[in-house]
Parts: sequence; structure tokens; C-alpha cells
Amino acid sequence: MNEILEKFKEEMISEDISYNSIRNYISDIRNFYKWYQEIDFSEDLKKITFYHLNAYKDHMIGNKRKKTSSINRSIQSLKNFCQFLIKQKLIKINPAEKIRFLRITKRIQPQALSKQYIHKLLSVTSHSAHGTQKRNYAIIQIMLQTGIRVSELTNLELRDLKIYDRSGEIRIVNAKGGKERTIPLNNIARRALKSYLGKRLMDSKKVAFLSKRNQKLTARAVQKVVSNLGKKANIGKISPHILRHTFAINYLRSNPQCLVELSGLLGHESLDTTSIYTVASKERLASTIEKAGVYVNE
Repeated sequence: MNEILEKFKEEMISEDISYNSIRNYISDIRNFYKWYQEIDFSEDLKKITFYHLNAYKDHMIGNKRKKTSSINRSIQSLKNFCQFLIKQKLIKINPAEKIRFLRITKRIQPQALSKQYIHKLLSVTSHSAHGTQKRNYAIIQIMLQTGIRVSELTNLELRDLKIYDRSGEIRIVNAKGGKERTIPLNNIARRALKSYLGKRLMDSKKVAFLSKRNQKLTARAVQKVVSNLGKKANIGKISPHILRHTFAINYLRSNPQCLVELSGLLGHESLDTTSIYTVASKERLASTIEKAGVYVNE
């Protein structure tokens, strides 16, 4: 076995594989071979089958509790080694051909704006070009305060808005999936809409957000507005979807037990979709655990 591994190592060197990779491959193969000898009482490489390799994968998962990335690297090492054995005519059938890698399901919290970036964005928006300042400010605030999709914003009609002194709401009638929902408007959103719409609020059958030519804004136009404002605020590339994520994450931070309510506000068909906003960073988790510690006098 040592001679075979030495030849395998030489081939990998000739293929310009990094030293660390070679070391890991050799280590993975030795670990498998040691396990194989223990469970099969054999040193014959020709007797290794797919079932041995699959059992070893189960062993790494169940007994060794190895990380998915480590298991997949071991599988790759064995695949490469078995391919080498075929080339050397040491085995006729490749037992690793059908062995499958483990799926890596890494959940990442969606990108959102920090409070500092939100302030910078709103500051720049409030100084937009003449004629678009109130409209752009209303667009940004509605997305930050309600989390509606860009298509839902562009399809809003004035009759979908209810704005009073102490309350308000928007009705989404052409939502994704065809489901209607109603979203409350807080004071910030109401003021931005009233400032932009003014007397137009009485014209109930018209769309709410208009272009400079008094035509219905397209989703692409809104995306461009948001992107340009983000660049002017020096906060990088942003999109309406990032504003939606920002609303969702801030909502959950303020209302950690209200995932079902957030799902309804966002118009999600499944709680699984909304649950992406519950993924926290390791640093944030460590901080919350530290604060939640139960301290007693020893």
C-alpha cells in the first residue's frame, strides 16, 4: 500500500496539485484503508466495493461526526485514488464511481442595510433632483417600512391606500401567487406618502407612483432609482430587494416571536421562505448567549 500511495503522490505532484491537497488526499486514503482492514480483515484493494465506500461514508457521518466539508473531501480523495488504481490496472471496476457527495445546505442571512447606511440613503434621497425628491423619498420609505416587492409598489393605485392622521394601510391586490394582503402603514410611511401624493390622494383610480412624464413607473425604473441613490450615498450597489430584506430583518429584531406575522406581511406562501431571516451570524449568537447567561455566586 505504501508503494502505491507513493506512486499516487508522484502523479499528483506531476499534475501540479498543491502540497496541502496532496497531504490531505494521502491522509484520507490511509484513514479509509485502516478502517477497511479492521472491518473486512483484508488488505486486498481489488476486493474494495461500492458498499465498502458507502459504509465508510456512513461511518464518517454517524461515528466520527465529521463535518460535511471533510466528508466530501474524503470522498473526492477516494474517487481520485480509485481512478488512479484503474489507470495503473490494479483494479478493473471503479468502486467509487457512484458514491455521492453530501449536499451542503448553508443558510445565509439575506443582505440588509445597517442603520448608518439607512440614514445615509435617506439623507441623499431627501436631496434628489428637483421634481423627484418627494417621490423618491416616498419610494424608499415605503419599501423600508413595509417590505413590499418592487412590482407591488409600481402596481399600487391610490384606491389601495388608506391614510388617516393616526393610522393607515396599503392593500396589495396583485401580489405574487395571486393572494391579497393588507399592510399597516406607520407614521413615517404615512407622512412620506402624504407629502408626495398631496391632493392626488383623491384621484382613486390612478397609479400612485409616476415617472417624470406622469406615466406609471416600471419596476426597472424603480430599480434604477434605488441603485443610483445607493451609489450617491456611497453605500455600494443596492436594490429594492435589499430594502425588503432590511424591513424583514429589522421587523424580526424588534419582534423576535412574530415570524408568522412577518410571513403574512411579506406575502410568503410558506414559513420556510420567511425563516431565512432568522439566521443570525455566529458573532450575534455569541453575543445573545453571553447576555442570556445565568450567573450565580460560586
